[in-house]
Amino acid sequence: MAPPQTHWVIVALETFFCPLPNFTLPAPHTFEFRTYERTRPDQVAERIRDADIIIMTILPLTAEILSAEVSPQLKMISVIASGTDAVDLAACRARGIVVGNTPHCNVTTVTEHVLALYFATRRSIILTNSLTRAGDWVTKGSQQSTMDGPDGKPPRTAREELVGIIGYGAIGRNIEAKAKMLGMKTVVAGRKGAPAPEGRVPFETVIRECSVLIVCLPRSPETLNLISEAEFHQMKPYSLLINVSRGGIVDETALVSALKEGRIAGAGTDVYSQEPAEPGNSVLLAPDTAELNLVTTPHLAWYADETLDNYSRTCGENIAEFVTIGKPRHQVC
Repeated sequence: MAPPQTHWVIVALETFFCPLPNFTLPAPHTFEFRTYERTRPDQVAERIRDADIIIMTILPLTAEILSAEVSPQLKMISVIASGTDAVDLAACRARGIVVGNTPHCNVTTVTEHVLALYFATRRSIILTNSLTRAGDWVTKGSQQSTMDGPDGKPPRTAREELVGIIGYGAIGRNIEAKAKMLGMKTVVAGRKGAPAPEGRVPFETVIRECSVLIVCLPRSPETLNLISEAEFHQMKPYSLLINVSRGGIVDETALVSALKEGRIAGAGTDVYSQEPAEPGNSVLLAPDTAELNLVTTPHLAWYADETLDNYSRTCGENIAEFVTIGKPRHQVC
């Protein structure tokens, strides 16, 4: 029987996202680090040819890349993120490649970003800033009408809001707690098209009744276009949509139409169907959205010093436990 492996080639493919974990492996384990600030899809195969462990964040790892022909030594993938939709998990399971992620590391900062997007949309901060700089205050004498919702009424205060949380993981639970501290009422949505379990409210009821919808659930085949044309037609005219999940869960074309037609009051998003997003590939950033109450940020809700420290520590723990006991602390498959 071959002796157990004690030397590991660890390849980090996207270090610009997060500094490499500062860790050591217990004896007799040793390792060689190879680091790349950025890696294009066409560079992956060459860089992981003899890798035992890969560290990545959003770089697509397809079934072809994960095949024994391309990555014959690969045993583990450490994802510096909660979401693992960039990794073909079925291909990993087929080969016995272990995948670990770094959950709960960004809970605080994503929650704070959600609240920032809420206040920015409810108070029309970005839109009134642009119009004020353009001289619109002088022209109209007041910006009050800009802040009115499609129902013609002034913005609501936090204690008047009913917040519907779609996705009740660590981030969803933390959002609920912080929203309640602001005096908001909260409900948690059940699965779309299914009876709501105890403690949840049917998805369709949440869409119809809530004044703020916060989307914070993973992307999967079941959640693609979860909120689309039908849902926007049911929402209150004073409702807001805040999306910090993944691109593709909210139908972007339907969202823009809802804003243009006054079916909802505003939206804030940190995620896009295609990333990096720019006016040429995203309807959310097209020139004709400039005067909508639409706040867009570049998928940085997670970004904070605390988050980077958490990611680095958790990634190190995953790798150390994998090489010693064969299972990362946070195993996905």
